[in-house]
Amino acid sequence: MLAPLPLLAACSGPLSTLDPAGPAANAVATLWWIMFWGAAALFVMVGALYALAWYRPALLARFSVSQWLVGGGLVMPSVVLVGLVAAAFVLGERMIPRPLEDPPLRVYAQAYQWDWRFGYDDSDATTSELHIPAGQPVDVVVTTQDVIHSFWVPRLAGKIDAIPGHENVLRIEADRPGSYRGICAEFCGNGHTTMRFTVVAHAAEDYDNARETALAEAGR
Repeated sequence: MLAPLPLLAACSGPLSTLDPAGPAANAVATLWWIMFWGAAALFVMVGALYALAWYRPALLARFSVSQWLVGGGLVMPSVVLVGLVAAAFVLGERMIPRPLEDPPLRVYAQAYQWDWRFGYDDSDATTSELHIPAGQPVDVVVTTQDVIHSFWVPRLAGKIDAIPGHENVLRIEADRPGSYRGICAEFCGNGHTTMRFTVVAHAAEDYDNARETALAEAGR
């Protein structure tokens, strides 16, 4: 019974998708829990059938082979899969960047072997950390100057690929100020495991000063 405890330790921490700190990441975590409990329900149902087959075989013998095939092989999986697909579509829609009345802030993430640089519309300088305002949606324009990488901040949003010669846009939002760890989620060579970065979310009133300070330090 104690064996699963080490696995549960991975459910929290700076790279945990089950500890969301933004609306997109919350949608990902919600979908995970729906799939988890759906799988758990199926496991219990199948386990109950095995128990009945072992202890009460006469009870299950009342059903014909065709009833088992239709009920257990078609009806039950169809109901479960339709529910999971519906949940995936509804929650997945929340992660698609939609036009807003007030266009969100745009920042730029450029990957290269094996690091990240982050840029902003009003400056030619780049920073090693991505600075964003908390409580506001931010569109991250992701690209790369060499091979395919993947931009992922597990506590803020899903991941998106960085593709040479192409720009992908990922909308992220931090519920509150703080530092959020990010990684490259696509194997990109020998230095892949060290290709990490930090997203720093500042209170809205402190954001401009914090970003200007970071840009000034980067330009030294």
